[in-house]
Amino acid sequence: MRVVTSIPNLSTRLDSLPRPLGLVPTMGALHDGHLALVKRARRENQTVVATIFVNPTQFGSQEDLSKYPRDRERDLDMLREHGVDVVFAPGADEMYPPGFDTWVDVGVLGDRLEGVHRPGHFRGVATVVAKLFSLVRPDRAYFGQKDGQQLAVIRRLVRDLNLGLEIVAVPTVRDPDGLAKSSRNAYLTSSQRQAAPVVYRALCRAESLWSSGVRDAERLRAEMKAVLETEPLVESIDYTSVADVESMDELDQVQLSGKAMVLVAVRFGSTRLIDNVILE
Repeated sequence: MRVVTSIPNLSTRLDSLPRPLGLVPTMGALHDGHLALVKRARRENQTVVATIFVNPTQFGSQEDLSKYPRDRERDLDMLREHGVDVVFAPGADEMYPPGFDTWVDVGVLGDRLEGVHRPGHFRGVATVVAKLFSLVRPDRAYFGQKDGQQLAVIRRLVRDLNLGLEIVAVPTVRDPDGLAKSSRNAYLTSSQRQAAPVVYRALCRAESLWSSGVRDAERLRAEMKAVLETEPLVESIDYTSVADVESMDELDQVQLSGKAMVLVAVRFGSTRLIDNVILE
């Protein structure tokens, strides 16, 4: 496995590698969810490239970039063990050199849900992902379903800009109690960690109701909120949502399987967790 930190060296290294090429973008602090992406990419491609880059432009003014978990050597050991061919791990100055001032705006899709609570977040996500696609030129790129709105944003980015690659969604990896794997889980106290599975229980409540024939989206939102409110350690609920999987438009009725997603975002103290389930 080769570790590359500069753009010129990346281009030189990739030129000689066989296709198809699968890309797994990460911000490090790897867990089983990331490894599921790597394993899928390894099965489906001749070459696998992973990136480790804590992207500063997707952090809001109220979010502490410096506290984001980092363990580069552990991350590299995990990627090496799982057969990654190249790791691109640039510094911020490599990706955003002096004078950088070009951004990707994903429109209204990035202004709702996460966009409301993290203004500018998806501009940062779309810009760095577009740069990585341009630099690596993958045939496929792998993203987790846990970040459901991000997945919709990236699919729209690829479609609207004719980027010519396949976006592969990999199912959310969960702990046995249902909590979705996330680098931010490390911020939870022991008591918050015990309480956090309420997030998945709320989603499962909506999924169960829909499976039993409930089609009214407002009821599904209310039922998720009611489940979350049973947990005293939930400090606030940013949203409960029933949205179209592509446009992220809020729905009034949920009719077709696989066309709607239930999403929640909650705070346990200073830790914010998001999760979703597709209704199918």
